[in-house]
Amino acid sequence: MAEQTLTIDSIQDWSEAVYKDLHQHPELSMQEVRTRRRICEELEAMGIEPNEIGGGVVGTIERGEGPTVLMRADFDALPVREETGLPYASTNEVLDADGQKVPVMHACGHDLHTASLLTAGRLLSGSGQERSGTVHLLFQPGEETAEGAASMVADGLTSKITPPDVVFSQHVICGDTPTGSVALRPGAFMSTATNVEITFYGVGSHGSMPHLSVDPILMASAAVTRMQGIVAREVNPNEFGVVTVGVISGGLKPNVIPESCALQLNVRAYSDQVREQILQAIERIAVAETHASGGKKMPDITCYQSYPLTKNDDAVTDRVARAFRNAFGSERVLESEPLTASEDFSVIADAFGAPYCYWVLGGAEAGVSVPNHSPHFAPQMQPTLRTGAEALVAAALEFLD
Repeated sequence: MAEQTLTIDSIQDWSEAVYKDLHQHPELSMQEVRTRRRICEELEAMGIEPNEIGGGVVGTIERGEGPTVLMRADFDALPVREETGLPYASTNEVLDADGQKVPVMHACGHDLHTASLLTAGRLLSGSGQERSGTVHLLFQPGEETAEGAASMVADGLTSKITPPDVVFSQHVICGDTPTGSVALRPGAFMSTATNVEITFYGVGSHGSMPHLSVDPILMASAAVTRMQGIVAREVNPNEFGVVTVGVISGGLKPNVIPESCALQLNVRAYSDQVREQILQAIERIAVAETHASGGKKMPDITCYQSYPLTKNDDAVTDRVARAFRNAFGSERVLESEPLTASEDFSVIADAFGAPYCYWVLGGAEAGVSVPNHSPHFAPQMQPTLRTGAEALVAAALEFLD
């Protein structure tokens, strides 16, 4: 039976308890068994039937004829050892895909996203709401590895729920957006991202006999330097692009020239065209440096963990911003700069061909800035959790009849 009129105040203790429990029990991407079970239990307690799809969960609130709104939260965590000092800090250690025991922490706020969406769902499912229409509460696994949204789509998401007219999601950050505030913008909001692995091949030799080698470490090092010129000298200055070499790996002893050397890169852009331009330049440089060093075997180049561009619909974003100003007051609704982080959220919206709006939620105390993925990442529980739930409710009500 649906709950009677609820307010955010009346369920705050429950909402905070859910958040603390999720924070204490994080799970790695695509391994979120306990988290998924807890979400299902909370939905069932609201009288909402959970529908497990592709490692995620969808709960649907039906309130008669009207528009359909989909709201998404991600729920995976990261292999980070928590150092926040919180009384509900994670002490979890789990086995990763390689069978190695690693610490796990909600270092990106996905626990807060999930608790906010559950709280919004409980408010929207109560009888006090007079709007009609359908609301899908979608809880997604595996955002950190770019697997979760694709997994749900591959498992038939678009055929298992009614198509949404609009899709929403949000992300907590502890940067320039103060807690209690939301920030959004129309158009390109979060960048594309693609990881690239390049393996250069040479000829091994003793360190005292370099003339008998083709040195893949020199080859890779020259490529690293040259690749820093892609954005500086090939991408239009009016466009945005980033090429980061995060890993260079080759050799085991200082007096041995190895047979191979590997690079791992991360590429970001605000357009697919710029991303493709950068990726083509990376391949060109890798091949050219192999030729320049006299290599006989061309490099292996693999792209993986690719994230799409997050591009907010102009009209939808305007309506959401208006709803936020009505709910929070103009001083708590900020215009965001484009973010250089990336998301797989738009995979879900694009699968339905639905317009969407994605916004960020401030979680930092004044004067405190701790980046996501840090072992010290700890959003202020309140008013951040409350604001996250209220933002989702305000956005949904704006589009329901």
